[in-house]
Amino acid sequence: MKKHLNTLFVTLEGCWLSKDGDTVKVNSEGQCLLRVPLHNLEGIVTLGWDIGVSPYLMGACAEKGITLSFCNPYGKFLAGVQGFMKGNILLRREQYRWADEEAKWVVVAREMIAAKIANCRNLLLRAQRTYGKNLSEEVNRLAAFCRMVGGCVSGDILRGIEGSAAETYFSCLSHCQRTEDPELVFEGRNRRPPKDCFNALLSFLYSLLCHDARSALESSGIDAAAGFLHRDRPGRPGMALDLMEEFRAPLADRLALTLINRKQISSDDFDREESGAVFLKEDSRKKVLTAWQERKKTVLVHPFLQEKTTLGLLIHIQALLLARHLRGDMDCYPPFIGK
Repeated sequence: MKKHLNTLFVTLEGCWLSKDGDTVKVNSEGQCLLRVPLHNLEGIVTLGWDIGVSPYLMGACAEKGITLSFCNPYGKFLAGVQGFMKGNILLRREQYRWADEEAKWVVVAREMIAAKIANCRNLLLRAQRTYGKNLSEEVNRLAAFCRMVGGCVSGDILRGIEGSAAETYFSCLSHCQRTEDPELVFEGRNRRPPKDCFNALLSFLYSLLCHDARSALESSGIDAAAGFLHRDRPGRPGMALDLMEEFRAPLADRLALTLINRKQISSDDFDREESGAVFLKEDSRKKVLTAWQERKKTVLVHPFLQEKTTLGLLIHIQALLLARHLRGDMDCYPPFIGK
């Protein structure tokens, strides 16, 4: 079983990352700020416009299976470094064949979307129990969407159901909040760029989740770019976006709600630009990154394998299960549905 390792997030502009023996060395203005052993890392994420990485370190990351991602300060993925792709070429060829045959990929995609909707429903049920909110109508509607997904044989129809379910879910997400700050109240999903504090926090967390999904897929030998539900587009990790659907509610959305409900994040943690875009401040991003790493350490029992694992390793387990299904070792893909 894969061990839970750390992700190194670098946010300081102007710093330089290099390989020093078996460690990553972070330098700034000629001084060493940090050394981290490579064997303790599963990923490195830079969040800035002017953060450099030596080719020697890039090669070491590729050799050791450490995912290296370059993002802008707000979490938007810009580029990644990948060496010779590991894993069985036959697996990737099979993945590409499935991606070209709707009758095959839609079976996997509907399992992922059914799990996404079920996890969204479970989050609302938790809020209903905790805060005494009456969300029965929305909960029942999401259950109906789950049943509709089960018999779906068309990718376009599946996307339509997913969109309707997301609209229902986001329409009542504010009922899961416990905040007196009107600037933090969620009023609907918006992005590219986010126009309010809650959406800025969600978009940042989704970027982190996408990095983890890409890392998990590449580690299991699957091409993170060749998606099923998310069709091919240059520069878009389609399969990573597919895989992360199951984890949006239990990992990213719940963390966003927790940070706001516990007043760990306030409206003062965000910058507002003249264009109307809202982004997390640098120090606030560090708070979110720390909470993200802690959240991933949560221990739970995998519903399919019935083994203890951490929340952070779940996405790696799901990538391995997907690879087994594509190879024909499993009759179906068992998605993750939390409690």
